[in-house]
Amino acid sequence: MLPACSFSEESVWPSLTGEDPAGGQTEAAEATPQPAMQDGAATPQVASSQPPLGDGNFQPMGVTPGQPTGTFVGKKVIELREELKRVQASIVEHNNVLQSQRGKLVANSQRYHGTIAAVNARLQVGTTPGNPVLIQQFKSAQADLERITQDIAGMNTLASQIGKNSTMSSYLSESTSAAFAVSGAIDEDHRQLRILQDEVSRTDVLIERLLTEVANDVRRQTNYVSTERANLNVMSTGIKGGEIYGGSLINMAMASNGSTAMSAGGPVNTVGKRPLVVIRFDRNDVAYQQALYNAVSRVLDQRPGAVFDLVAVAPTSGGEARVALNSNKSRRQAEDVLRALVEMGLPPARVAVSARTIASARTNEVHLYLR
Repeated sequence: MLPACSFSEESVWPSLTGEDPAGGQTEAAEATPQPAMQDGAATPQVASSQPPLGDGNFQPMGVTPGQPTGTFVGKKVIELREELKRVQASIVEHNNVLQSQRGKLVANSQRYHGTIAAVNARLQVGTTPGNPVLIQQFKSAQADLERITQDIAGMNTLASQIGKNSTMSSYLSESTSAAFAVSGAIDEDHRQLRILQDEVSRTDVLIERLLTEVANDVRRQTNYVSTERANLNVMSTGIKGGEIYGGSLINMAMASNGSTAMSAGGPVNTVGKRPLVVIRFDRNDVAYQQALYNAVSRVLDQRPGAVFDLVAVAPTSGGEARVALNSNKSRRQAEDVLRALVEMGLPPARVAVSARTIASARTNEVHLYLR
């Protein structure tokens, strides 16, 4: 059930890192969403994969040999030619490192996605809460993701080394141009200088292309790791409950481009509004997490910048002492619901929490409203 409104695009807050699903469990409860939210509810699937890596293979064309002329400019040409050979040899080395790092990234990513696919397949059909087999697989996926992070760090180091080549190439370009103005040169010196100048220019272009491609790889893979850390956080929650949720809620919000950050601020008056989800704590161990995830994820699919109000509701029957006890318990239950939303990836700044009593309530409830 979504209110009729026009959706605006707003930005999101940073992703959360995954936590160990073997940790302590919070009190569970069961959501009672409005009928419109229940119809056709389908469990979202984790559908993330490694972004493409660049496919450039950067090989210098080599340096044209020349003959000594015996002049000062001729000797300078020989020196510059040797410097260019060293730069090109360094490019070959850096290119080999790049291809090796790409291979490691792909291998680690394939292993990582194979592991989380196995976990999701088990969660899809249902399993015991805190299944130790899944916990071990989860830790293996975390280790794979950490290896990918280390691969990215290696590419960052490579980019720094390539930058040094770019500096040297710029120096060679300036020195070659300046050599034309040196007196005492013969025609052969200038002919060799022109050849060298062309080769320096081609080498400079090759270095810039190499540096750009490495930078693009680093940027895409860094965003990829950030997304997967958020998905692992949701997976850890799923393992605790023994059922699949889907991708991180924050990743759904990130689907909106060019948006503006929005904070929930203080709670607003929700009296008379129809709640998105009603969670009734009329028994112990109410499993509300899946229905809560489905409701919030549907909202974020249509309104990535959505802000929510979470209201702890207590009944007014039973006298002042009973009302006070119920109100305190209801607040704790609302805090558990908020904790569950954060574990699913929803930034806490997107949720304003408040409390009130309702005469018509028969038991403690927690209501979630779309702001």
